[in-house]
Order: sequence, then structure tokens, then C-alpha cells
Amino acid sequence: MTSTFDVAVRAEAALGEGPTWDPASGRLLWIDILGSRVHTYDPATGRRTVRRTDQHVGAVKPRAGGGLVLNLRDGIGLLDPDGAFRWLHRDTVPGRRANDAAVAPDGSLFAGTMRYDEAPCGGTLSRVTGDGTVKVLLDDVAVSNGTGWSPDGRLMYYIDSPTRRIDVFDVGEADGRITNRRSLAAIEDGAGFPDGLTVDADGCVWVALWGGGAVRRYTPSGDLDRVIPLPVPLVTACAFGGPDLTDLYVTTARVGLTSPHPLAGSLLVVPGVGKGVPQPPFAG
Repeated sequence: MTSTFDVAVRAEAALGEGPTWDPASGRLLWIDILGSRVHTYDPATGRRTVRRTDQHVGAVKPRAGGGLVLNLRDGIGLLDPDGAFRWLHRDTVPGRRANDAAVAPDGSLFAGTMRYDEAPCGGTLSRVTGDGTVKVLLDDVAVSNGTGWSPDGRLMYYIDSPTRRIDVFDVGEADGRITNRRSLAAIEDGAGFPDGLTVDADGCVWVALWGGGAVRRYTPSGDLDRVIPLPVPLVTACAFGGPDLTDLYVTTARVGLTSPHPLAGSLLVVPGVGKGVPQPPFAG
């Protein structure tokens, strides 16, 4: 089954990533990692903003009470509603940068890192709480990417892109620990690499395919049941947005392409394609 996409924002982001719906402002947040830019888009008015960061930014999420949390090259930063910036946790590692991140049901941030050269075991996945406490959950990651939770919060889905797998963990009800890692689904050779993901209200996992020019949906049992082909090869991430969370926003990239498609680096949207789950803000 296929669906028609629209262009939400025509752009030339080098590495567009991390679409996130902010219900408090009614805006879609997204980033250009290598361009060091945070973008916002208001679908009701078409208004856009762009803010430059001082270093490469891997993810941006809303904070409870206003402002943003940023997964930056050198750690986790907080942007207050008045525009003031401060570090929540700083951890500079030469050759390493931030990548995708997601807010867990308890309001903590699951922040990923990777080496610029994508070396095996060079990245991490860490849990960051609002007081700045950091716990490394995975220390053997190559390219830490999509992270999301089932609607009931009992499962966590995760992608380390070079593995070509979408993995799933059990989540402890009392302490939120992730255990029992196993594969939900694998991307076959020639179909690209799994990148960002989001989970819908039916518990299905939507996955963007880097080099695959598509977004796929997998059922909770791991069956592929939907494919949305797109004209750009480097599809990076997806998230539901809009007032009813029924529109799927998709980020794309153009980095490394010698003859990029005119829409490479743009923010795309597939209207009315499903139903998302409200995402909590970062509790910090």
C-alpha cells in the first residue's frame, strides 16, 4: 500500500533529521545535524524559523515548562524559553558526535552518539534525567539511531543502523531498565539501512530507510505491512504530527550525493496516514 506525500518545507539540509511534534506550540521541530541548525515549522500558518547552534546537533526535543533539550556534539544542552543556553551534561570525546534521541515515557532522554567515522563500538546510548544524571545503557554501538516505545511503555524499539536490524527490549515496570534484547525485523540487502523510527497508536513501528528511499511500517510481530516510497534516497527519520497526530512527517538528507534530487534535504509529509502517540516532553 502506498500513500501520496506533500512537501512541508522545501530545503537543502545536508542531514535533515529528528522530526518531533511539539503540541504546546503546534509546531514541528526538526534539525540539520551537519548544518548545525534547529528548524521549526507551523503547518497551520506555514511559518518557519531557523536557529543555528554552535556545534553539530543530533536531536532536539521539547522540555516540560517550555524550552528545548538538545543532544549536541559535546553533551546535553538546555535552551530556555528566553533563548538562554546552558549545559546539563558535558562529555567531550574527540571524533564523536551526538545523533538521534528520544524522550521516554518517564520524561528522561535516551540520547545516542556515534563516531564521525562510524567505527564499530564507537557510540553509545545513554539515559539522561532532568537533574543531569547520565547512565550509559549501551556502550558498543556504531550508529545510534531510532528509539521509541510501545503505547503501553512495556517495549522499547532501537536501531543501530549498520546492524540492519530493528531491535526490541523489554522495559521494567518498576525501574525502566531495558532487558532481553532481540530482533523485531531485519532490513534485507539492497533496501537501505534503518535510520529513525516512530511508533503509532496500533503499536506498529515506522522506520525510515537511509539509502532505501522509503518509510516502512512493521507490525508488533515484525511483519512488514506498509511501504511508502519517496523520491529521495536518503530518508532519515519520521514522526507523527498535526493537531490529531495523523500526519507523518519525514526528514531527508543530501550529504554525499553528487546529483541530489531537488527535494533532497526537504521536510516531507504524508497526510492522514495513521495515528501517532503523544510524546512526553523532557522532564528537565
